Amino acid sequence: MNQTLKIFIPMAGWGTRMRPHTWSKPKPLVSVAGKTMLEHVIGMFETIPNPDQVEFVFIVGPYLGELQVPPFITENYPDMKAHFVVQNDMKGQSHALSVAHEFMNGPMIVCFSDTLIETDFSFLAQEQADVVAWVKPMPDPRRFGVAVLDKEGWVTRFIEKPESMDNNLVVVGCYYFKSAEKLLSAIEEQIDHGLTTKGEYFLTDSVTLMIEAGSKVRVQKADSWLDTGTIESTLETNIYMLDHKRDNSAEAAQRPGVTVVPPVFIHASATVESSVIGPHVSIAPGCKVYSCVIRRTILDEGAEVTDSVLDGSFIGRDAKVEGHPAQINMGDDSDIRL
Repeated sequence: MNQTLKIFIPMAGWGTRMRPHTWSKPKPLVSVAGKTMLEHVIGMFETIPNPDQVEFVFIVGPYLGELQVPPFITENYPDMKAHFVVQNDMKGQSHALSVAHEFMNGPMIVCFSDTLIETDFSFLAQEQADVVAWVKPMPDPRRFGVAVLDKEGWVTRFIEKPESMDNNLVVVGCYYFKSAEKLLSAIEEQIDHGLTTKGEYFLTDSVTLMIEAGSKVRVQKADSWLDTGTIESTLETNIYMLDHKRDNSAEAAQRPGVTVVPPVFIHASATVESSVIGPHVSIAPGCKVYSCVIRRTILDEGAEVTDSVLDGSFIGRDAKVEGHPAQINMGDDSDIRL
């Protein structure tokens, strides 16, 4: 793979399941385990071969995405080769890629912004299949889409929300395409024929058209798959990340007057005084915490919590909480005094 590899990250959805946090920012800029979701997604690709030949294509939504994502990337990734495309009409995954058609040439990866997986991408340097779809075996696959394999292990089709649990290879939302041109041709055919599922153009239907045209598609098992599509799943992802790689309890415990129950992540710029923090708490940059007991909670950037006991809560950017024990999900710039 000597050509430039483009990594497409569609992120134009409204993020309705992450309200109220997504009223004021796009879902990929919500914090989990001390970083935005978008930073975690970008960090997934550290094992990509020939990183100097990689370009990112961010497909953002109008208003919040268009206004906030480009400056975020420019500030935090000044050396990244990045392109931004706006999807004004939310017509599904394949449609999102179609609006970025000018960048669809050569090899490409598609990874949705709420997909966090652990995998080693270095094998792509020798990959022979036309398409690779990452999957994760799940005990109950009926809420997801699954890949159907033939006896030789090639994908024959995809099934959305299967009724049976016999096939548990759930498609996690990350794909490699050897030829972006072939995918674009399939997407154009899909849209021309109105091939939708529940009114949306799904990428799996495009890949199925590629299979019917002779493309060889295989699966690659992800080591882990974390979901950040809802408040509950984001808190669970926060727990997983702190358990596995984002814990800085030893450093956090050096703060005088602060008791740390590992694992936690406390950003160096946060102020924490006279408090018990943890387990499974993430405190983002600029937060202020005074006289609190906090467990299983995310504090987004600049949040301020005083004289409170929080458990299983998600406090938005620059929000303020003061008062009694609570489980709170509050958006940016809110102010609660109990």
